[in-house]
Amino acid sequence: MNSKSKDELIPHWRVVYAVLLTVFIYNAVCYYYQAEIQTGMQEEQRVFIRTLLYVVAILLLPLTNLVRFVLVRLNQTMPGDTPPDKRYLVTVLIAQSMIEIIALFGVLMFVLGDGFNTLSIFSVMAVLGALLHRPKLTEYESIVSEVNKNKQ
Repeated sequence: MNSKSKDELIPHWRVVYAVLLTVFIYNAVCYYYQAEIQTGMQEEQRVFIRTLLYVVAILLLPLTNLVRFVLVRLNQTMPGDTPPDKRYLVTVLIAQSMIEIIALFGVLMFVLGDGFNTLSIFSVMAVLGALLHRPKLTEYESIVSEVNKNKQ
């Protein structure tokens, strides 16, 4: 493990920390402003929307993994002068943005009138997804080695 590589991943980790912080902020806002932000949507409509969002969230996790895999391979093979750390940062940003959507589903359902249980489920899914799709040193080093090999 190269300590220079670890240092180059600091901005990537900041993206993950930002996602985790926003999930915490979403929950804090919902807990603090519960009465002001919740609407009274009928239960039947909420159940349909909640079910649909659960399915989308469950599909979004493996889809994020697939997108991340494709982006890492593109980072390794795409020609250009973009440094490997910038290439990998884009990959991490896209993956974490896809995970952030799951947290927003919880906020949406809370605003529509669901309780803290639904908010918590989506929040935990988002936190687990953020940690699952964290920057990985092995991925980054593989991008660096392939980019260096392609330059020669």
